[in-house]
Amino acid sequence: MKLNLRAKLRWFGSLLLLLCLSLSSFAQIEISGKVISSDGKEGMPGVTVVIEGASQGTSTNQEGIYKIIAPKDANLIFSFVGYEGLKVAVNGRTKIDVTLTLSESVLNEVVVVGYGTQSKKNLTSAISNIKPGDLNRGAITDVGQLLQGKVPGLNISSNGDPNQRAAVVLRGASTLNSSQGPFYVIDGIPGADISVIAPDDIATIDILKDAAATAIYGNRAANGVIMVTTKRGKKGALSVGYNGYAGIEKVSSKLDMMNASELRAFLTKNGLSFSPTDDKGADTDWQAAVQRETALSHNHNLSFSGGGEHNTYSASLNYIDRQGILLSSALSRVIARMSIEQSAFNDKVKFGLSIVNSNSNANNTPMRNNVLEQMINHLPVSPVLNPDGTYFENFQNTGYFNPLALIEKAKDNSKYNNFIGAFKTHIDLPFNLSYDLNLSYQNNTSLNSQAYASYYSLYNSANFYNNPEPPAVHSLQNFGVNGSALRNTYQDVQKVVESFLTWNKTIGKHYINAVVGYSWQGNTLGDGFQVSSTNFPVDNIGYGNFALSNPYAIPSYRINFGADGVFQENKLISDFARVNYSYNDKYLLQGSIRRDGSSVFGKNNSWGYFPSIGLAWRINEENFMKNQSIFNDLKLRVSYGVTGNSSGFNAYTAQFISGSLGTYYYNGTQTAAYGPTQAANPDLQWEKTSTTNLGLDFTMYKGRLSGSVEVYDKTTNGMIYTYGVNPILVPVGRIVANGGSMNNKGIELSLNITPISNKNGLTWTTGLNLAHNTNKIVSLTNPLFAGGDSVRITQPEGGGQTGSTIQILKAGQPLGQFFTFEYAGKNANGVSQYYNNKGELTTTPVIGRDYKYLGNAQPKLLLGWTNSLSYKNFDLNVFVRGVFGNKIFNVTRADLFRPSTAQFTNILNDAADESPKDVNSFKYSSRFIESGSYVRLDNATLGYSFKNLGPNFKNLRVYTSINNAFVITKYTGIDPEINQGGLAPGVDSNNFYPKTRTMLFGVNVSF
Repeated sequence: MKLNLRAKLRWFGSLLLLLCLSLSSFAQIEISGKVISSDGKEGMPGVTVVIEGASQGTSTNQEGIYKIIAPKDANLIFSFVGYEGLKVAVNGRTKIDVTLTLSESVLNEVVVVGYGTQSKKNLTSAISNIKPGDLNRGAITDVGQLLQGKVPGLNISSNGDPNQRAAVVLRGASTLNSSQGPFYVIDGIPGADISVIAPDDIATIDILKDAAATAIYGNRAANGVIMVTTKRGKKGALSVGYNGYAGIEKVSSKLDMMNASELRAFLTKNGLSFSPTDDKGADTDWQAAVQRETALSHNHNLSFSGGGEHNTYSASLNYIDRQGILLSSALSRVIARMSIEQSAFNDKVKFGLSIVNSNSNANNTPMRNNVLEQMINHLPVSPVLNPDGTYFENFQNTGYFNPLALIEKAKDNSKYNNFIGAFKTHIDLPFNLSYDLNLSYQNNTSLNSQAYASYYSLYNSANFYNNPEPPAVHSLQNFGVNGSALRNTYQDVQKVVESFLTWNKTIGKHYINAVVGYSWQGNTLGDGFQVSSTNFPVDNIGYGNFALSNPYAIPSYRINFGADGVFQENKLISDFARVNYSYNDKYLLQGSIRRDGSSVFGKNNSWGYFPSIGLAWRINEENFMKNQSIFNDLKLRVSYGVTGNSSGFNAYTAQFISGSLGTYYYNGTQTAAYGPTQAANPDLQWEKTSTTNLGLDFTMYKGRLSGSVEVYDKTTNGMIYTYGVNPILVPVGRIVANGGSMNNKGIELSLNITPISNKNGLTWTTGLNLAHNTNKIVSLTNPLFAGGDSVRITQPEGGGQTGSTIQILKAGQPLGQFFTFEYAGKNANGVSQYYNNKGELTTTPVIGRDYKYLGNAQPKLLLGWTNSLSYKNFDLNVFVRGVFGNKIFNVTRADLFRPSTAQFTNILNDAADESPKDVNSFKYSSRFIESGSYVRLDNATLGYSFKNLGPNFKNLRVYTSINNAFVITKYTGIDPEINQGGLAPGVDSNNFYPKTRTMLFGVNVSF
């Protein structure tokens, strides 16, 4: 059908109009404007401005001005670090001015404190907050290692053993009495075992550092408090996540021992030779013989979460398997976690139920520290195996044992099961009141098993010593006849009831938050038994069937039922209160007090009081700060408080105890003797640590720079220690009593900077933390103490060094003070000489009398430096950690500096120029005190996130990571990260489990 002319024109006009309308929708216009911050009138430079759904974008200039060409109906996205993002519709406008507000997550970031939460801006105390993205990455099985280098003032040291926890010391050691580790609170449960936490389940970690923050936990808070909060469900559809990695580990460093040709040449040069018993023409690397060439690790975490209008839920299952670099060492662990929260009665009541169970299977290297010692002592000319396949041994050489035989002819296994169940009730009451009731139950069980084959009976028990961790002194080991075994199982149960009332009230410019509560805790510890046996018919029974052993056929054997006093019950009852007051969000006050009563102290001092007060001034809220544009937030804090220490002693510490005192000769026979073994002390009371803290928090340049500075002074009084006393006054000759004090002073700096955040999608954030601490034992006295003001400790017992100690506890000196001979080079005869107490040279110094104070193990500076870069779908994180100014006593090096016995035990290559005539070359002295400073590239992680994978994928990220990439140090030992905890920090004593270099490949998926 043909169209007439009028119809054609109508059709053409409609088509033209439609085309114009279509073109107008794509018309580009130039838009300009200014971006300012809500806290000032000046423009914001560097704000990213992009068109929604397009890659086109720009950024504001120094005055906050921007220009961009965009469609009339487009949406513009404004973004800047630390500020809330803003989407604005163009709607044909050519001028658009916008105001960005500081992100609520910055202004009101919530931190967890004892019995509640607080916004970060209103804190009056020193608290560091760590998010999951800030934690260390790698094959990590310990929460302590997650925080290493991340928190100023938190000194964490670890080795490569997957079954050994890191030593954690916050703001310097506060006591001589315990491990000095912090107190852990997990999801509000005090004293929870950190092994129940899988790294992927952590939502946040808050480190409470000063007494104003920790005093609410009273007698357990002297060493700081670490609050761990796990992930919880959120309202909405089911969310499923999987995080996993696989890794390979190789030893990162080893000692430079002489090989066969080097040692043979050294002996020949000095007119010495091997014994034919040892020299079998081998060239054995004994360090490699007891280590895996490659250790494997893998971790898998599967999580579920979601919720409805009145409930939320979350659950996770985590499995980790990690081999140690030493043969036979490994750890596998399964952690299952579930939490449910249910609201009722118009959401006025909330119930929470959480259950977590951690089951660990730890295979330890049998006689681990002996293996570490023997692998460096053994001669390279001796083989691991004889031609007939048996282990090579030289039983004529005292204290000389094949390290691989020690491993292969024994088993050492520990199984742990840690269960925590918690039920919480929160009720919103009238008059701005709320009530919380928290009930928790913790059950920790252990099963430790050791078996030593009949092969161990070949070793002479008269010279088989263990190699304990300093400052313990070695002791003889007896492995029975025809094999031996030991097994023990113990259960610890902790029940906690905590009830507290909270009042929140705003009256005009006044805000009040008050908490008052009660806590009851009952502990049953060491509920179990131990037994040992010997004389098994065959070796493969191990510790699996004690009934087949016959220890009674060996008259000299004594069944080991374990130490006495293992089983104990104790209780802790507490009242606590805290008040937070704020005036106009400008002037802040916090006060708290806790009253603790414990059954472990003397009957005259069962109760202790722990008060604190904190003040803060938000300077940026003052009128004189309104017209400045440098500081977005500026707060000055000052606090003082008193905390206590209840760890390191038990229900029997203050009690009178009688027990076996050996035997005595009576009427022709040896008769068992019994008498007092521990003196009672009814006056034993709390150690108390008082801390003064001055802090400054700041946010500058519109959020690009933020940080804090802390200055503190911490003193412990009434320090509990086992003092030697006059036996006339106390028959036992020692007593656990209060006496002495210790002080720590320090300064901490934390900085977070965003140097780059631009329109191209490149963001660089960097964080730096520095900490300096000075530790000093102020006094070490007690009215009964007969030993002056010092105690010599740490006796490594190296060959020819009986009675030599290397450290001292001394008033006026720090913990970890080295006290030994001062090396003065060699005399004309090539013999090492030393300064005596008169400053004269001598080759025969006297132990104790000629000792001098020669450096200490306390670091002068701790450093952590994090760099995170992201560009489009790529992300890169690099973390560097450093320790500076500490000394290490390299006992290992001293024991390997024995040229005169090089035909019997191996020596270091560094000893090649030593003369066998120098009988003092190995003597413990300042010659073996070395710098422990180092800088380590702890981790570098590169990841890539896939976008727009479909409706079923929320996120998919793959990454690769390297741990312990390199370390820069002058230390000559295996690694400078020597233990910094306990009474004997900084001693490398033939017992360092080698660290590894790890390469990981991982994936994060969420659905």
